[in-house]
Amino acid sequence: MYFEDLQMFQFERILNEDPLMHITTVLGRFPSQHGTDQSPAILRIERLPLPNSISQSLAENLDRFSLTEHTDIYSWGSGWLKSTSDRPDVKINIIHPATDVHIRKYSTQDYRMDPVVCLSSSSPPNLNRSRHRVHDILSGTSEAEAVLHRDPSPEFGYVILPDMKWDSTTISTLYLVAIVLTKDIRSLRDLKKRHLGMLRGIRTETTRIVNEKWGLEGGSLRFYIHYQPSYYHFHIHIVHVNNVGTYGSTVGQAHLLDDIISLLELDPDEGPSILERMTLTYALGTQHGLYKDMVAAQSTLS
Repeated sequence: MYFEDLQMFQFERILNEDPLMHITTVLGRFPSQHGTDQSPAILRIERLPLPNSISQSLAENLDRFSLTEHTDIYSWGSGWLKSTSDRPDVKINIIHPATDVHIRKYSTQDYRMDPVVCLSSSSPPNLNRSRHRVHDILSGTSEAEAVLHRDPSPEFGYVILPDMKWDSTTISTLYLVAIVLTKDIRSLRDLKKRHLGMLRGIRTETTRIVNEKWGLEGGSLRFYIHYQPSYYHFHIHIVHVNNVGTYGSTVGQAHLLDDIISLLELDPDEGPSILERMTLTYALGTQHGLYKDMVAAQSTLS
């Protein structure tokens, strides 16, 4: 996707606006290569943090300022920065072609939180489409240059790489992801005691990497796992501990890796794992593919 391609984007509607995260998600279309048909696309536009150089020399970088109000010691207003080519203003994530699942995922929606033992041992087919990109990463056919670490073990191996939501520059918003190689672990429900070494290895290697590359010390990272996940191939989210506004890091979706490790240490050597048996309370949006199943499961409880 190049600048010329983005200029061909035809806006349809805003899917979601998040003023806290400074992100606007829009739906539109790109023309096909033949120029006749159009395919849906999603643009996720994020306003990037100001670089330190701007803060240190604000007067030089400020084009104009409009005062809104002032009191005895407080003043506030709006400022316009000078245009420059050495720093981007926004980060744009593009999903194209976007499926109906993508559109529903990124649309504004209400959420419902319920305790559920287990809906099903398999994931809905429409939620598995996101796994194609994952498999390309694991096979090395895409994003190979971005991989920070690879453990090649077929059963317990994994890769660690930057998440596409990170701008790869701002350390305070650092966002990595660890993806296991095996297809047998779809979600945290499939984790067993034998996976403890793999989970600890991900924690250890990631801590080493961020120290060597970005100078971050131990305790600077938050490791968590989504349930329900956005795609059913087991992965771990890794963010800077100061990055508190991250999507999906809220109670009801994110489970800390350290807590999962502690639970598995209590697991029996034989039989169903504790994560398979325990009740998990989580929130699902009304547009999620499992929402109706969750509501139906709750209706059967007394």
